[in-house]
Amino acid sequence: MITIRLSQTDDLKDIMPIYDSARAFMTRTGNPNQWINGYPTEKDILSDINSHCHYVIEHSIDGIVGAFMFSIGNDPTYDVIEGSWLNDDEYGVIHRLASNGKHRGIADLCFDFCFSLIDNIRVDTHQENKVMQMGILRYGFIHCGTIYCHNGTPRLAFQLSKHQEK
Repeated sequence: MITIRLSQTDDLKDIMPIYDSARAFMTRTGNPNQWINGYPTEKDILSDINSHCHYVIEHSIDGIVGAFMFSIGNDPTYDVIEGSWLNDDEYGVIHRLASNGKHRGIADLCFDFCFSLIDNIRVDTHQENKVMQMGILRYGFIHCGTIYCHNGTPRLAFQLSKHQEK
């Protein structure tokens, strides 16, 4: 059985290897430039945990197999987009989604969980992260344009609004 729960400080010892595994996977699959210099750091994840917006995906036998940040509300990174968002309604945002690669479907589990909390979600990824792009698009997200991270690097931006048809 797989569950999703808020991360605790005690989980850091199990969370950080997830990000190490994800960085190695990204490098192997042609995306060596997205999470560089140890990003996300333990300090980044601890800040998410303290803000009550970091989650772990936990398998009943294998323990923590995935992790992500999710928050509802304005993300300043998304204030400016080359392109256009589907809407300006309140939204949730997913960042730092990672898996240790031992279980398939971790991204879909994350997306399902987040959509159980709000029906309008934005997410971004590096242009070289083809695996994440495929997962995002397969789930039904729409490519909306390009945003820029706090350090000025571009990211492909996506949104899915399950109430867009209304």
